[in-house]
Amino acid sequence: MTRIESTQAPAKATLILATLILVAAVANLNLSVANVALPDIGRAFDASQTQLNLVAVAYSLGLAASVLYLGALGDRYGRKQMLVFGMALSLPASAIAGFAGNIEILFLARVLGGVSAGLAFPTTLALITALWSGPSRTKAIALWSALGGAISALGPIVSGALLELFPWGSVFLVTLPLAGLALVCALVWVPAHVNETTDPVDNLGGIISVVFIAALILAINFAPVDGAGATAIGLGVIALAAGAAFFLQQRRAAHPLFDLHVAARPTFWVAAVGGLVVFGSLMGAMFIGQQFLQNVLGYSTLAAGSAIIPAAVGMIFVAPRSATLVESHGARFTLLLGYLFVILGLVVALLRWNENANYLEVAVAYTLVGVGVGFAGTPASRSLTGSVPVSRVGMASGTSDLQRDLGGAIMQSILGAVLTAGYAKSLSAAIAASPEASQVTPETQAALTKSYSSAVVLAERYPQYADQIIAAARSAFLDGDTSAYLAAILVVCAGAVLVFFCFPHRDEEKRMLDEYAEEKVV
Repeated sequence: MTRIESTQAPAKATLILATLILVAAVANLNLSVANVALPDIGRAFDASQTQLNLVAVAYSLGLAASVLYLGALGDRYGRKQMLVFGMALSLPASAIAGFAGNIEILFLARVLGGVSAGLAFPTTLALITALWSGPSRTKAIALWSALGGAISALGPIVSGALLELFPWGSVFLVTLPLAGLALVCALVWVPAHVNETTDPVDNLGGIISVVFIAALILAINFAPVDGAGATAIGLGVIALAAGAAFFLQQRRAAHPLFDLHVAARPTFWVAAVGGLVVFGSLMGAMFIGQQFLQNVLGYSTLAAGSAIIPAAVGMIFVAPRSATLVESHGARFTLLLGYLFVILGLVVALLRWNENANYLEVAVAYTLVGVGVGFAGTPASRSLTGSVPVSRVGMASGTSDLQRDLGGAIMQSILGAVLTAGYAKSLSAAIAASPEASQVTPETQAALTKSYSSAVVLAERYPQYADQIIAAARSAFLDGDTSAYLAAILVVCAGAVLVFFCFPHRDEEKRMLDEYAEEKVV
């Protein structure tokens, strides 16, 4: 094993950290640019709400499904190489998405983009953990977490501005120059072979983990689709079987991909679940919120994208204070504080985001969610990386990335499924209650309940009924939107209960992390 020790920070720390944040920026921007473009994509392809959900979640799916396996490969074969390969692959993936001729190609290109991020993104936190130590590491993680989350939140602004001038495909091309720059910087400044392992990789476990996560996410997305029950059940069975197989493989493997002994530590598994919920809440709020702003409030793409600014500001402002709180009060306190703000933001969205909502109400909700993620991001990532030997930091960084990406994929899938079901149910009920229900053909009803975008296409086809169609679709979307935010609040509350009862208090946490730190020098 090649080992480079660092008491605080490496040489050229600023350049290295800037490069790692730039790589994370490419992944985070690609993660969020699709949300603002969903209404335009829906109209371009006459897409169903489920198809739009899949386009939105495809990047997270590719990243979440591959990140654990690719993180382990980075631990073994070189994190810098994985970083470089990931940035190189992101170039064709973004180009294919930008010029996709149908919704299926767009979905597959987004999945490929997620895999490219799976190659590069785990390396960023892994290298921070390997090169920095002590309070300097906490500060570096805080900056990485804040800027990564803020850039993800700013993605919709960039998308909105582009959509004012260019077709929807432009939002997927915007990261091409950034990826090229990140590729060059990684080649020049990122050190190679830092505290890596010579242990063999559990390739079977890696393949099973990909199947497990991909099947789980797809099963959630297909669950509310009429006529897709068998598909959803089949995917659910595959997910359960793969999950069980992964657990058994990790118990028997000599060098497991996911060390169950480490994962059982409360500073690891509670932080992993806690981060999954809070980062998923941010992605879910952005996913539903962007459609709400355009479909219900009639915001332009630029205005809708810009509405997310308060969340980014909140994350940037709070993250340095989060690092201080973690050192003084512990991760548990800081996580719970973050949860409180996220719940408050979602409650504001639930109660105040209706067709009469003003921008102040939108900004308050986004600010509260952003502040919550800013507080919770640092302790979640720091607890994970502090719970593992540095030679296995790819497992921790992969799990940290999984918090964001699996959390985002699951929350987007759940909220999208709730929105889809609520929209279709509300609009079907409105049609049934209408005096003119007998005049609505099954084909027309199917088009109306397919998605809000499909209803807009139908309204353009029948301008004499456009006002009634749009009003009914907007009302149905609000019903689905309300159900989605209620579901999000329940999930976040469950996460807060878990952290409150299962995460160790400050003194016990410090004792545990000191004990785990001794393993790093063995």
